[in-house]
Amino acid sequence: MGWQNIEVSLSNVAGKNRVALIPFLTAGYPDPQATIDMVLGMEIAGADVVELGIPFSDPLADGATIQYASFHALKSGMTFSGCLRICAELRNRGLKIPIVLMGYYNPLISYGIGQAVKDAASSGVDGFIVADLPAEEAGPIQELCQEYSMAWIPLLAPTSTDARIKLACSNARGFVYCVSLTGVTGARSAISGDVEGFVSRVRNYTDLPLAVGFGISHRDQVADVSRFADAAVVGSALLDTVIKSEDAERVTRIQDFLLGLRGSAESISEGDYGTSMSRN
Repeated sequence: MGWQNIEVSLSNVAGKNRVALIPFLTAGYPDPQATIDMVLGMEIAGADVVELGIPFSDPLADGATIQYASFHALKSGMTFSGCLRICAELRNRGLKIPIVLMGYYNPLISYGIGQAVKDAASSGVDGFIVADLPAEEAGPIQELCQEYSMAWIPLLAPTSTDARIKLACSNARGFVYCVSLTGVTGARSAISGDVEGFVSRVRNYTDLPLAVGFGISHRDQVADVSRFADAAVVGSALLDTVIKSEDAERVTRIQDFLLGLRGSAESISEGDYGTSMSRN
């Protein structure tokens, strides 16, 4: 478990000449058991890493869909402890793919940063993304992640300076999350034309896999991202599917959604698809 689990998983994907898929779900939406069932279903459908969102009342980086899911998860009583119970149960149920917790700093501070990282590690979590914690202030949690062999995954935006990219990448493990736009999460019809250049800038400072997220919602975007990045993160579009699904069909519908994203990848010739991650 830990950062090695993530890096091995993504390296194995690179060996198959395709981009990795990293789906995002809000932990506890629509309820904890549904979250467990959906994550297990996504592993079967080919997810390579799963991101579980820690619900928070002021999710400043998130658009309407994730805000909606977070609101309802919190209303139902989901807490950071509840997120860890979900992760532990997923491991008890045999989940093998890496789990990354993504959220905001306040819930970790409230829980106690040291205890949060320790308990996450014992619950089968492999890494953290903290959306509102800048690299300049991340030292304490980075040290804790290193102590417990967990990945610290920085979030970088297209507006990041080269100095900030270098600093963020210097202590990163697992992968680096490259935000595709200057805005909040949410499904979009096209990704920014500037993201390829941004990812190229980040590659100058790290050998880790690079994931692109925010706005990815359909197979053509995944195919586009595969030309220059190592992983595609899909959140709001997946949660839209969850929101629109009846209980009995939810797992099947999200599996179909992920297989649809993968379908484009598998139709592209081997020589044209994905990055080799040869720097690893």
